[in-house]
Amino acid sequence: MTDDLILRATEAAAAFSDALFSNASRIAPVYLLSTALIAAAVWAALRPRASLLAYLFPRRIWLHPSSLVDAQLWLLNRAAAAMGAFGTAATAVIVATLVLTALGGSGDAELGRSPLLGGLIVLLANEFAVYWVHRLHHERPLLWPFHAVHHSAEVMTPITVYRKHPVYDLLSAGARGAIYGIAQGVALSLVFNTASVVAIAGINAFYFVFNFLGANLRHSHVWLSYGPALEHVFISPAQHQIHHSRAVEHHDKNYGEVLAIWDWMFGTLYVPKGRERLRFGLAEADGTPIPQPHGTLRAALIGPFRDAAAALRGGAKTKEAEETGETGEAEETGEETRTGPAAAATRADTAAATASAPAPATAPAPALSSAPARGDAPPPPARPEDAAEGR
Repeated sequence: MTDDLILRATEAAAAFSDALFSNASRIAPVYLLSTALIAAAVWAALRPRASLLAYLFPRRIWLHPSSLVDAQLWLLNRAAAAMGAFGTAATAVIVATLVLTALGGSGDAELGRSPLLGGLIVLLANEFAVYWVHRLHHERPLLWPFHAVHHSAEVMTPITVYRKHPVYDLLSAGARGAIYGIAQGVALSLVFNTASVVAIAGINAFYFVFNFLGANLRHSHVWLSYGPALEHVFISPAQHQIHHSRAVEHHDKNYGEVLAIWDWMFGTLYVPKGRERLRFGLAEADGTPIPQPHGTLRAALIGPFRDAAAALRGGAKTKEAEETGETGEAEETGEETRTGPAAAATRADTAAATASAPAPATAPAPALSSAPARGDAPPPPARPEDAAEGR
């Protein structure tokens, strides 16, 4: 019995270590080292007053309460991944193989004709899935609360990439795997009529290059832009930081992970003209800051369920009103109703606050925006090194 328990514990530890540090992990040692070297080059080019160590690891970012929640969610989600909870690759393999078989191809043969072209097709298919799954989580009120956990980060470090609600990871893995598998199966069958299941499940060379060339800077304070031309093809770290910005002009832009072409094609691409000062976190569509709703691990895990339930109830009421021919408040007052996801991450708290406050005598209380939540409370006062850090 004791030997069996030791064996199980050893296997679990090995799986957890692999989930943390394998080459499939964004924070594998080789990727962290390459990221540090690129950031050091940025530091040398900027010549800030701060030392290299202080530039790479500013205490006000790494010791921020938001970073603590990042680390807690990272450990929780990596533990779940070690147990096989988020099987994007497995789903993609099954779906792609079924599609290939249905189209008369083979799921057993190798991509011997052109591995590079096969890898490019895999990348395009996966990026298409990433784009639409990500976009739908922004545009659907029922899905947004679970993704809002990621966007509530007030500062960003490479660990922030794992600041995700487990439900978001589960939904994203399933949807991405299905879309990825269908697109990949169709594309590979048209070009090759064969596909390697091993190649589908393995680490794509394009993603290795992507991670090696500074993907971890996407969630960081280091501004790195590729320039307007390349940023119509590839999403730079600066463009993803813009995606996290609470500024109105940045809302719902740059959904892509590696490629910018799907953003460009579907009208959501934002290319900066130069360095921009960014503030991260949640805000309404009009830029009104939203207080941090996920200040603890408990709030980050439980809050989205409450907010999704509120969004579901709100959707049911809207449908009922439409069926009975009732008009909404915006129609009665002549105001235009905003479209987009509900700001579910703060709706319940805001409603409680407004209920206890006296209403103005001369005007009705303003209606809550149905725009996506995107901002945070103002950051600490600017410091001399802020400009060098791209904040």
